[in-house]
Amino acid sequence: MNDSDFMRRALALASAGVGATGDNPSVGCVIVKDGAVIAQAATGAGGRPHAEELALRGIDARGATVFVTLEPCAKRSVSGIPCADLLAAAGVSRVVVAARDPHPFAAGAGIERMINAGVDVEVGLLEPAARAQLADFLAKWEKS
Repeated sequence: MNDSDFMRRALALASAGVGATGDNPSVGCVIVKDGAVIAQAATGAGGRPHAEELALRGIDARGATVFVTLEPCAKRSVSGIPCADLLAAAGVSRVVVAARDPHPFAAGAGIERMINAGVDVEVGLLEPAARAQLADFLAKWEKS
């Protein structure tokens, strides 16, 4: 499998939750280490927990690559560690983001935070598919 295959898998995970995550978007996350998927998750029902938080539970993600359909958050509306910080603390080496998040809790800050922590971040893989899946959420925040 290649990067596009892993991102398609993340998009498929997220598609199941579209419309079931409240005000939060349905996000898919796939964590790959040594070419194999070691964890995957989508945003929980009602919008929490976030996909990245769920996928990281109980695994050793050091050196892994994470494929996520939307930029990880840099701030939380409820208690908890932002996903960008969780990924950096887990020791992932690379995060591939399909689409940037215009919400004020991310809006580039999630990407910047991971880069500042030494994580290699790539943005835009399968972005048109992610933007189509996230259209309602993106439209709400891109107007703001």
